[in-house]
Amino acid sequence: MNKKHRSFLKWAGGKYSLSDVINKMLPKGKHLIEPFVGAGSIFLNSDYEHYTLNDINKDLINLYKILQQKPQNYIEDAAKLFVPETNQSEVYYQLRKEFNATSDTYYRSLLFLYMNRHGYNGLCRYNKSGGYNVPFGKYKRPYFPEAELTFFAEKSQNATFVCEGYRETFKRAKCGDVIYCDPPYVPLSKTASFTSYSGNGFGLDEQADLANAAEEVSSSSKVSVLISNHDTIWTRKIYENAKRFKSIKVSRTISQNGGGRKKVAEILALYR
Repeated sequence: MNKKHRSFLKWAGGKYSLSDVINKMLPKGKHLIEPFVGAGSIFLNSDYEHYTLNDINKDLINLYKILQQKPQNYIEDAAKLFVPETNQSEVYYQLRKEFNATSDTYYRSLLFLYMNRHGYNGLCRYNKSGGYNVPFGKYKRPYFPEAELTFFAEKSQNATFVCEGYRETFKRAKCGDVIYCDPPYVPLSKTASFTSYSGNGFGLDEQADLANAAEEVSSSSKVSVLISNHDTIWTRKIYENAKRFKSIKVSRTISQNGGGRKKVAEILALYR
């Protein structure tokens, strides 16, 4: 068994625990395209010759590009923010303020990692005016992911990073390519919707359009598409033209202290 690799980011909805199951369903190919790369767990734990990795979050893609191009400088500079002096609420809020005020892409990339590891629950959230607004996390000793950053930087030499809409990313697919989609999930209840990740909502219209895009590209060219989502009556309906389904039960933390866990059904829908 190959060693599994964790992302250097804490990420709500990350696919580390499901990467084995997802990899078994992903068709063979030379080029994997991810329109919703997030923290990159499938990228890190799959074996394609080349990757095209997209996300609508500009700060995330900016960080990935910088780590790809200047890994040693980035890791050394980021480590300076993981000291006891910076693990204080007043410092966190000052640095968050600086992040929201600056347009310096390198400084933003350093602060993005810092806030991801020092902020509450590893959330990534912006307000309507585009300001990062995750509160301080109060962790005793935030982990600096040096080994994870190094591995990501090495593997990213075989990747192209883009920041665009998922439809644009689908257009990049050529015959024989494989697309894996991990969109923001359909909410399980009316109060569970979480759409502030990039400042752009991903509603039911977008969910249905993504299913249409998968159907179109798989039927018009030899491109396979795998989509993950909550397993609901509604997702079963929009994915009804997929060629294969797999339903899996996943543990979810449903209370703030982490003690309340329940099994939630997720679906993998394969178009080919």
